[in-house]
Amino acid sequence: MKLAGAQLPQVSHNELQAMAYSDPLTGLGNRYRMRDKVRMLAAERADDPAPFAICIANLDGFKPINDLFGAEAGDEILCQVGHRLKACIPDGATVTRHDGDEFAFVFPLVFEKNGAERIGQMIKDVLSAPYDLGDRNVRLSSSFGFAIYPFAGEEFEELLKSAETALYRSKRRGRGQITVYSQEIAQEMKRATQLEQALRNAIIADAVDVHFQPIVRLRDGAVLGFEALARWIDADLGFVSPAAFVPLAEERGFIDALSETLLRKAAEAALAWPRELFLSFNLSSAQLMDPGTAQSMLQTLARVGLDPNRVELEITETAVMTSADTAHRIITELRQAGVRISLDDFGTGQSSLGRLRDFTFDKVKIDRAFVSRITTDRASEHIIKAIVAMCDGLDLQVVAEGIEQIEEAEKLKALGCGMGQGYYYGKPADSMATLRYLEAHYREFARIERITA
Repeated sequence: MKLAGAQLPQVSHNELQAMAYSDPLTGLGNRYRMRDKVRMLAAERADDPAPFAICIANLDGFKPINDLFGAEAGDEILCQVGHRLKACIPDGATVTRHDGDEFAFVFPLVFEKNGAERIGQMIKDVLSAPYDLGDRNVRLSSSFGFAIYPFAGEEFEELLKSAETALYRSKRRGRGQITVYSQEIAQEMKRATQLEQALRNAIIADAVDVHFQPIVRLRDGAVLGFEALARWIDADLGFVSPAAFVPLAEERGFIDALSETLLRKAAEAALAWPRELFLSFNLSSAQLMDPGTAQSMLQTLARVGLDPNRVELEITETAVMTSADTAHRIITELRQAGVRISLDDFGTGQSSLGRLRDFTFDKVKIDRAFVSRITTDRASEHIIKAIVAMCDGLDLQVVAEGIEQIEEAEKLKALGCGMGQGYYYGKPADSMATLRYLEAHYREFARIERITA
């Protein structure tokens, strides 16, 4: 109820305008301020369109930190980012909070690609310093997309779209990347969108297939299990490498649908194998950030009727590091259900020993980069020898990947490596060819084991 005689506070036109053009959290300008700044610069340079640059920066991995520490901590980080950006941008430049964990810039004196990359690197370095949250520090990287007027667009909306395209390309390439828009990049992103639509349609049509590569016991070549590998042949695009379409599914947010399809097909195929053989299946980094991953995978196995004790999930160290706490919970839930966990590409990460200490794994897979050089490079040989000895002490099984020659297999056996896979033992094959492979290999080895037992 309004009290008689009460006066509402008077807000001036200038104050209202300032509020409309400001971000209430960080005190920076907002996207309306950026729009007006770009339009003003373009109008000033209309007669002689001298270039200038705009940029959008995104904080990599901000959402998991926000989820882990809470929205208040997230807001504190955004405020600290705002203070740093105001302090570091050159005179005449403008910085605004664009949206969520994205910030935008206008650089009147940045005219070309090299200048954009230099200033992007400077800002990236500033933002990479630790953020103080009182009882803890956190670190974040950042990705950048630049667009240069008038080459990337003469109108604000077109220029902004170009910067967003460049930023998206940076995110596709990994964390902490800087991209300056070009026509070539625009074409690359267009092809990615076309590939995305084709892949979505293929998932709906159940047209993405699974092939299987044998994993064997090195001392006698006995088949122990198979790794499931995604395969997709499109009617128009032909064979599409999983190195292209799996990361795309992660980036565009439908890796769960792709993974569920692949796991279902792989599990159905595994039902026809001898029960002693295991199925190895790859988990992506995006899935290790989703708390519902374990339940979803276990439900798929239950629907198919495959015992979780016959399943191994392969994860990379990079995937684990992306969101360690969530990954730990997912791994724990899966192991409690009987699923075994393998650490893939071991030796290529930055803190593999720390991962072995912090997480409970059942198996380690030695990256093919070491295996391929084991007969020619003494350093690779010693690294593999050390990994085998360490895993033996930790009661971890070891698989060597990428074995292509008998000399590599013999060397690995001599070093005490228990298991291996690679073209020497068998190329990835579809489910029917895998059954034929088992008829030719598995029964023979099973007969030899019965005789020698």
